[in-house]
Amino acid sequence: MMPLSLADTDATYIIKRVGGNEKVKKHLENLGFVVGSEVTLVTSMNGNVIVKVKEARIAISDEMARKIMI
Repeated sequence: MMPLSLADTDATYIIKRVGGNEKVKKHLENLGFVVGSEVTLVTSMNGNVIVKVKEARIAISDEMARKIMI
């Protein structure tokens, strides 16, 4: 397992675990970051990432990306 922030661009991964407190977990779940779903890293800039999850592109901070384990 590794954090989403270290993923390779254009590779598809399965989300294994979502960390953080309950508020953070719920926020990420509402964005589509659910254990077992696929996620693709589109681009990474200065640690912040744009990912494709459930046919949507979402920008998240490096801090949030480190809480998503793939």
